[in-house]
Amino acid sequence: MTRRAQSALAAAVDPMTPTPVMVRKALWENDDTFTLTLDCAPLGERYRFLPGQFNMVYVYGVGEAAVSISSDPARPGTLDHTIHRVGLVTTALAQKKRGDLIGIRGPFGSSWPIEVARGKDVCIASGGIGLAPLRPVIYAMLKDRDAYGRVIVLYGGRSPLDLLYRVELEKWANDFGVEVLVTVDRGDSSWKGHIGVVTSLFQYIKLDARETIAYVCGPEIMMKYTIDELDRRGVPPAQMYLSMERNMKCAVGFCGHCQYGPTFICKEGPVYPVTRVRPLLDRKEL
Repeated sequence: MTRRAQSALAAAVDPMTPTPVMVRKALWENDDTFTLTLDCAPLGERYRFLPGQFNMVYVYGVGEAAVSISSDPARPGTLDHTIHRVGLVTTALAQKKRGDLIGIRGPFGSSWPIEVARGKDVCIASGGIGLAPLRPVIYAMLKDRDAYGRVIVLYGGRSPLDLLYRVELEKWANDFGVEVLVTVDRGDSSWKGHIGVVTSLFQYIKLDARETIAYVCGPEIMMKYTIDELDRRGVPPAQMYLSMERNMKCAVGFCGHCQYGPTFICKEGPVYPVTRVRPLLDRKEL
């Protein structure tokens, strides 16, 4: 084997080496959130991800950020990342356009346990950009819709303009029988839907608690109160799962930024059973 071939092989298996991929499309979802569709062919035929996993997305000369994968796991050829512009790296990513190159390494992390929901009802609760890590779950379930009972999506945003995937939300409801309820913190003259926090949507649905699997992702305060609401409605904690996407920096747990109490989110998360992390949600500034 030549030295160049050895080097290429090492890069293919080294989790710290990003692979250059091309941007196929950049779509702004709202004023500060955008979706990059990437050509994932350079990642190789063996590249597969599970709903809930994330990639490290790298901008050459700037740095990298951990971003959940938000595309259909069964869709070959492309990869979607929905990104909230909040810092140096994500601002650089926001400037990318079709044909530009960025780096990808991954996938990393644990996944949503979709198999436990087969034959049961599913309640998906999300706030803000928290819908992005749950989007692959919805795609996977719609591929085999008859394998699940009710699929309920409860989604909240700051305002109507901040909502993600509005066309898809309507399609899921109209074409696949998904029960979609959307709320905003503050409406405008065009908004005819619910106003309030995500947990306020529970008053409009009735859950068969013992037969419901819940997946939750959003700001930590939103997840805490959503779990409390599910608990009040009788959903067993063992049937709830959440994504703890915070402070992930290197994806492999070397740098320590992802430590959350006794767990390292990069290594053991981001998806956890509620029974594992619920006590930590009540501890401030952990």
